[in-house]
Amino acid sequence: MPTVPISPASEPSARTGAALLLPEGGEAPLTRGLWHEAFLRVLASGSGRFGLLLILFFVAVALLAPWIAPFSPANNQWLSEVRPGVYPGPSAEHWLGIDTQGRDVLSRLIWGARHSLLIGVVSLLLGASVGLLLGFLAGAMGGWVDSVIMRLMDIMLAVPSLLFAIAVAAVLGQSLTSVMIAVAVTSVPIFARLLRGQMLSQRDADYVVAARSIGVKGHMIALRHILPNSVTPVIVQGTLFLATAIIEAAGLAFLGLSTADPSTPEWGRMLTDAQNALATAPLLAILPGTAIVLSALGFTLLGEQLREALDPKYRR
Repeated sequence: MPTVPISPASEPSARTGAALLLPEGGEAPLTRGLWHEAFLRVLASGSGRFGLLLILFFVAVALLAPWIAPFSPANNQWLSEVRPGVYPGPSAEHWLGIDTQGRDVLSRLIWGARHSLLIGVVSLLLGASVGLLLGFLAGAMGGWVDSVIMRLMDIMLAVPSLLFAIAVAAVLGQSLTSVMIAVAVTSVPIFARLLRGQMLSQRDADYVVAARSIGVKGHMIALRHILPNSVTPVIVQGTLFLATAIIEAAGLAFLGLSTADPSTPEWGRMLTDAQNALATAPLLAILPGTAIVLSALGFTLLGEQLREALDPKYRR
């Protein structure tokens, strides 16, 4: 039986086969980036939106503090109105009342947001920078370098973070810089171990094996390939750490380890000043405590939703 030759024109081309997979318009749908899709997933979550709104609110208050605060946070010109056991409450002039030192509570709360967020962000940058450097060295070099760095991190993690921060702040002395460094030191082993673990899990990935097979040097593979694919969990951890940093900074200020200037508006110091007025003016302690809880809650909710949005195991 003679065979009928098939002309090249009658063969289905790769272009035609690909076209069968495209939508009716003939154009492939645009793919979004990982972070864009993660942001959309966060916005689609009620807790994610609430956490993001809390963060945006406190950031806006911190940035606009010089313009929205009705008075200077250190202005104690109303001290004459304060009596032992009697502290003026909310009024038309002072919406949240006057504290034990004759200062406007609302103004100190507003400026306290700036100091608390500043301490949290600077602590995160310091701790993450040192921790990521140590984690990268441990994950990329391995051997005795990995052993020495990880044993040091284990020793640091053996001490509770708040006690460790108290010890560091006590040694450095009273200042905002001491609080930033103390909080940052407690985060170093967290970021170091996280990045090192991520790099070890990526060491035998297909793209790493392919890079080795074409002769790419080991340090270039670690820097250009493994590191960029290992930082996503670190970013999520950074968001969660901001909540811890705000709480620890407030704790250090409450213990008197922050700046020696009593007029500095900090939520932790406001709690300290309100200790003697809890029975007669509990609002002086409730307001800064609520600010600490809400700001930490915002970063916690956002961090948890980012973790679910970026981790394929949690995607629904």
